[in-house]
Amino acid sequence: MEEDANQFPQKELLDNVPIVEDERDELEAPEFQVEFLPPAAQKGADSGGRGPGKADADPGGKKTAAPAGFQACGLRRTLGRLETLQEEKELLVQKTRGELRACRRRIELIAKQQASVAAEVAAGREANNTASVGRLQAVSRRLCTELDDERALQSQLRAALLKSESAMWHIAIQKGQLEDVQASAQEEEAAARKGLRAHAAEQLHREEEAVKKAERNRLLRVRKAMHLQKEHGLRHQKLVEDAKKNHKIAVKFLKASLGRIREQEREKEMGSQEHMKRRMDAVLALKNSISANRETLRKFQAWGQARAELAEQKARAQKEMILAQGGDAFRHLFHQRQRQELEAQNHAFEEQQRLRKQEIVGRILKEEAAGETRRKRRSSPTKATGRLTLRDETWGYVSDVCEDRGTVALPRNLPDSEAVSPPRASQLLEAISYESVQGDSGSITWEHDTLAEPEIPGLWKEDYKPNQVPKEEVDRKPVGGTKMDKDILARTMEQLRSRVTHRQVASGHEFKGRPFNSKPKLIHFKDFDVGKVYKKKITLINATYAINHCKLVGVEEHLRDFVRVDFDPPGPMSAGMSCEVLVTFKPMINKDLEGSISFLAQTGGFSVPLKCSTKKCMLSLDKELIDFGSYVVGETASRIVTLTNIGGLGTKFKFLRASESCEMDISQSVAKTSSLFTYEDKGIYDKITTSFSEQKIEGNESPPIDMTSQKESGKLGGKKQEEGRPAESEGVTMSTVMTVPPNEEQTEISLGEVAEGEIGPFGSIRVPVIFTPIIPGAVYTKFKVVFKNQQCPTLYFRVTGVAIDVPVWVPKPSVDLKICMYDRLYQDSILVHTRSKAALRLKFEVCKELRGHMELLPETGYIQARSSYTVQLKFLPRHSLPEDAGKYFDKESRVLEAPMTIRVADQIKPVGFTVHAVVTTSDLELSPSAVDFGHCTVYEAVRTQVSLCNLSLLPQGFGFVGLPKFVDVQPSDGFGTILPLETLQLDVIFQPTKAKEYNFELVCKSEINRCFKLSCRAVGVRPPLGLSHYQVKFAATSLYHTSVATLYVINSHVSMSSLTHSAPRVGSEDVSPVGPTTFEFLPPPDSPITISPLVGTVLPGKRCLVQVAFRPVLPTKLILQEALQTLTKEAEVKSPCKDTVTQRKDLRRQSSTLRLQGRDHPPRASTTQAAKLQKLDLKPSSDEYQAAQATLARSFQGRFDKFVVPCVVASGDTEDRKGMEPLSFSPHNTLYLELWCPAVAPSLVVTSDKGKTIFNFGDIAVGHRGIKKVSIQNISPEDLTVEFSVLNPSGPFILLTPIGKLPAGETQVLTLSFSPRESILARETLDIITKRDTLSLTLVGTGVASTITCSIEGDVLDMGYVIAGESASSSFKLQNSSALPIRFSMQLDSLSSSRRGKSQQRLPQFLAFPAQRTEVVGTQNHSGQSVFSVIPVEGVIDPGKTQDFTVTFSPDHESRYFSDRLQVVLFGKKLSHQILLKGAAREHMMFVEGGDPLDVPVESLTVIPTCDPEHREEAEELKPILVTLDYVQLDTDMPAPPATRELQVGCIRTTQLSPKKLDHPLVVSALLQLKGDVKETYKVFFVAQVVSGP
Repeated sequence: MEEDANQFPQKELLDNVPIVEDERDELEAPEFQVEFLPPAAQKGADSGGRGPGKADADPGGKKTAAPAGFQACGLRRTLGRLETLQEEKELLVQKTRGELRACRRRIELIAKQQASVAAEVAAGREANNTASVGRLQAVSRRLCTELDDERALQSQLRAALLKSESAMWHIAIQKGQLEDVQASAQEEEAAARKGLRAHAAEQLHREEEAVKKAERNRLLRVRKAMHLQKEHGLRHQKLVEDAKKNHKIAVKFLKASLGRIREQEREKEMGSQEHMKRRMDAVLALKNSISANRETLRKFQAWGQARAELAEQKARAQKEMILAQGGDAFRHLFHQRQRQELEAQNHAFEEQQRLRKQEIVGRILKEEAAGETRRKRRSSPTKATGRLTLRDETWGYVSDVCEDRGTVALPRNLPDSEAVSPPRASQLLEAISYESVQGDSGSITWEHDTLAEPEIPGLWKEDYKPNQVPKEEVDRKPVGGTKMDKDILARTMEQLRSRVTHRQVASGHEFKGRPFNSKPKLIHFKDFDVGKVYKKKITLINATYAINHCKLVGVEEHLRDFVRVDFDPPGPMSAGMSCEVLVTFKPMINKDLEGSISFLAQTGGFSVPLKCSTKKCMLSLDKELIDFGSYVVGETASRIVTLTNIGGLGTKFKFLRASESCEMDISQSVAKTSSLFTYEDKGIYDKITTSFSEQKIEGNESPPIDMTSQKESGKLGGKKQEEGRPAESEGVTMSTVMTVPPNEEQTEISLGEVAEGEIGPFGSIRVPVIFTPIIPGAVYTKFKVVFKNQQCPTLYFRVTGVAIDVPVWVPKPSVDLKICMYDRLYQDSILVHTRSKAALRLKFEVCKELRGHMELLPETGYIQARSSYTVQLKFLPRHSLPEDAGKYFDKESRVLEAPMTIRVADQIKPVGFTVHAVVTTSDLELSPSAVDFGHCTVYEAVRTQVSLCNLSLLPQGFGFVGLPKFVDVQPSDGFGTILPLETLQLDVIFQPTKAKEYNFELVCKSEINRCFKLSCRAVGVRPPLGLSHYQVKFAATSLYHTSVATLYVINSHVSMSSLTHSAPRVGSEDVSPVGPTTFEFLPPPDSPITISPLVGTVLPGKRCLVQVAFRPVLPTKLILQEALQTLTKEAEVKSPCKDTVTQRKDLRRQSSTLRLQGRDHPPRASTTQAAKLQKLDLKPSSDEYQAAQATLARSFQGRFDKFVVPCVVASGDTEDRKGMEPLSFSPHNTLYLELWCPAVAPSLVVTSDKGKTIFNFGDIAVGHRGIKKVSIQNISPEDLTVEFSVLNPSGPFILLTPIGKLPAGETQVLTLSFSPRESILARETLDIITKRDTLSLTLVGTGVASTITCSIEGDVLDMGYVIAGESASSSFKLQNSSALPIRFSMQLDSLSSSRRGKSQQRLPQFLAFPAQRTEVVGTQNHSGQSVFSVIPVEGVIDPGKTQDFTVTFSPDHESRYFSDRLQVVLFGKKLSHQILLKGAAREHMMFVEGGDPLDVPVESLTVIPTCDPEHREEAEELKPILVTLDYVQLDTDMPAPPATRELQVGCIRTTQLSPKKLDHPLVVSALLQLKGDVKETYKVFFVAQVVSGP
């Protein structure tokens, strides 16, 4: 146990961080680590029960509470980890035991097998079966080996199990120790809780005392607040009274303002109406313009496509030319694209600067106009003439800013003697470009005069003041007031402060000193820029002994124009309380400012210092002395001196020798012109402002420059200067690079390439100092650094060095052997020179590590005086070079740096040189190393890709040699040259000739005769079926047309004999059976390929015809995208245009942004467009879908697709299978059909109706005709002869205007008609046939029968009785039950001209017999007007709607035979309904009706007697009524029923008033005569009384 415990070091358990291995408990590494307690836990465990005693002894120890808590937490964490580790160990023990049991079972099984094998060996020996005995002995040996392995594994498992159990015991021991420690820790924690509760009770008591004290303070504040509230109430009452007085005065002016406002509103309303009218006119004009410009847009689109094609051809030709010259076309195109993007960015930037310039100039003009307006409104003309214009003030301020005047501020009043002229062009440009860089031009406020004007004159007028000072006296006073005014102000402020401030005494101590402390103590605005706004917050802390107040007095007078203080007085502040003050600094001049912000407290005033510092240069050198030490003559050493600027202002610098004199030229501005610059000079302004602002932006955004950037900028500046455009004229702010010109005598200590330039703010410049000793001895040089900024002092530094002479040297201290391969010999000559006057012995040494790879011959030689000596270098790198060379060889870069030594006799310092070489391998790697082609039929070839990687750093030639006939390697037949570290993709094509198994190797040889092998295997298959063509090339097929190809599936397997023909088989397997064989083609989904039949059976020696159809179509997703774009454009056109100018600018910006994004990023479909496509549910028959399809077909550029269709083969017939049992198709006998499918654009397209080929005539009434015109265009380059398919002669569709020839590019119009004869849905296809393709037009139309239902039953409308001279009306309805609107007309027979003609040829109706009367037109009015009339006479009834008709009956005399016929005629042709109209008229309201007729239905030609209507009632007129009673008595015994007849008495409703009131009933008498055997006469009285309804 102790030995096992020592295996686990205690260091792993320090700091309460137990270490657990990450799932490494495996059988291969069965070391386990058991975690022990940390030292603190062990001490706690050893102490046992002493822990609680210590806790009681020190109950109030706060220092030990936290460590004890941490210790308890660590113990719990350690205990949890031990439990987790114990569970893992238990699982491992169970796993090990399971494996041990499995191992034992395998051992028992192997023992049983050994016994059985031994018995079989004995039986074989008895049977003298040598072969069986040998085989069984081999099995026995294998079993013995397995048994030994299993026993060894069993021993390992046992050892691992014992170790795991031991570890579990240790874990259990540690767990027990931790449980005791945890119990003691819990007791200590309970004691700590008790102490915490006591502390909490004490804290609660203190808080209650504090609450009581706060309550007393609150009551005190409440009493004080009430007192203040009373004072505020009195002041408020006084203010209210003053407000009422002022309100009465303001009401007067308010009424006048309201009148003016209403007048302005009326004018605004009139203006808005005129504006709306103009907008409507503009919309109509826009609509007309759009319709007129459609053809122009089409031309522009065609021109754009032509330009795009021309550009593409030009790019392709340029790419081919570059490739022909051996260049890199991709790199050239990439650089060209970058140049184009840079030009586009420059153009956009120039445009932005131009717009910025226009905005600035516009602001200046606007301010000038405002100044002119204010001058006109001023009353005093002398003052206006004595002041400068705002434009002059602006020019003066800009010129001062350009000249960097520190004290310049925008003047409020300028004297007459100051004549401010416009600034120079350079100054204006600098100011404008600076404003464009800062981007805050609107932040500069010209505080000259306010533009605000009071709306209501009176209270706000200056003349309203009681004491008004003349303006001349006000203007003559200085800005700050006279000296006397200042003194009076100072005395007044001192008196006020003496009254406000008072002493503060607390606890007998008077407070003296600063009442408030500020954080920070100094408000410092560093490195500010003119025009920008800076803000800082300070905190004021009450440093007095009691409550104090703080009030802002203000800033000093010279800072008031630039500094604004935002301070909200917090009221009374207790001691130690703080408040915040916001200080805003807006510099208008480039000058250091100092001052203070004054505050006033109860104990006195105090101030916070304020400092504003401009950008300055603060330059320093990192070293003042550079000591190179000793160097041999001819060597070169370099040191770096760093120039650092810790200030916020950059400047130009120049490194010179101390003896040289140099004056830093003040670089002139960008546009240094002799003439004055004004904003009218737009050409120069645009050019110079754009370049200057660009350079300023680049200068501000560029990081601190280093040596590399300076070198690059120096090259750029040199090129510009050589072209005659100096860098200064371009306004370049980057560092200027200058190479120090060589003096007559070459100096030994010189500066590097970077000798002058510009150092930016907070930047640094690294300048190399080069020491090249020429003459032996000490060298000393002093340098200085001068700056353009006159405020920067000149810096100096010194350089020293010592030169040493050596007699022997090597002119080439570095021998470069370039790139070398392993096991190849490389040689070079080393030349050694001497300047000694005596011969010297030289010994050449190679470093010990490289002596097996490199050799110098001869090893020893003598060099004569002042001569040279040559030694031979031989380098033969071995593969052990990386291990032998050690530090001289870099394994990553493969670079060898071998130091060589030449030892000279009588010379201590040897001469050394270095041999450089890049050692690389000559290996070629084939990946994969083995290729399995799988099963391949003899009718096809299998291609696989093999990667050939050149691991060398040199190009190598390679070639595949000795290829078998059935294998081919492409490209270039397997020969070529591979570049360094390049990987080539080679195609290995395998096409078997026989059905067998193939195993072969491909050999790739390099140009140094190294061989690399590639193992290949495959299985050749001859399927039982074959195809007559394995490749079908369709002709170019137009979109939505079909091309058909024919091929055969052949079954040539008729015999099992392999002598007559090649038997079908898979590799070396058995021959396929003879019989019917089934095939099935599996075309790819969503492909334009149709194969018929897909499944079939072929008998032996037979073949099956298969047709393959190719019909190219456009993808549905592409059509939906085009439809979505079209709908989006239409929506944009329909939406109202609010601001045309703004929209054009936005469109330009969006187009430029999209153009740049299109160059940077490839086009891809966004998630928003995909979501719109999902929501867009268009059917193929919809108009939008058809229009998008026609647009895409018109612009289709052609497409070539290649499809490979597998054809699986199975033995047997499809009819012989049982039910749905599938056939067993072998994947190895699969045939493949390759289809080449070129698709082209159609030669004929439809140009009308958005290119749709489906023409729907809609609903046409039967017997009518619909016309449609179709425009077709020939978009092919040749003339086409057009033919048409035959339409159904009995059908409703007719081609009215066929054409015979359609020239190239022209458009013809076809006229089609649809005339339905019945109610049907008609559909036909019209094929327009040309020699290139066929255009199919689908004609659709619906014949609709016009049906109308009438609300009158029986087609008879009886109007009833009407008093003659009056009229009655009745209505009926006609409903349109068809799907199209119907035009109707109502005709009366009495008004028909055809009836009149026929009536003149026949006898009058009253002369004809009743049986011969066929006319329905009865009695008519004597006045000639129609008896019946109908409203409306004609109109249109919409589908499903109902039309109401009103028939009016107006007789002018008494008759019972008024009649007419009303005919409903549809579309002027079809007679739909005939309605019989009947009516009767009476002279009186009461009438009797019945009996036999005594008159005829048609009136005679006799003269109608006239009667005076006044005497008609007096004259008693008798109207006979014939009532015939027929009594029939059949049987005398039975009484017959009496004969009866009915007479009807009626009353007509009338609107006429009764001439006299009837108080008694109406009595009418009639004579009744009975004629029979006896003639009798009776007088019958009829009594009637008219009663009004309820």
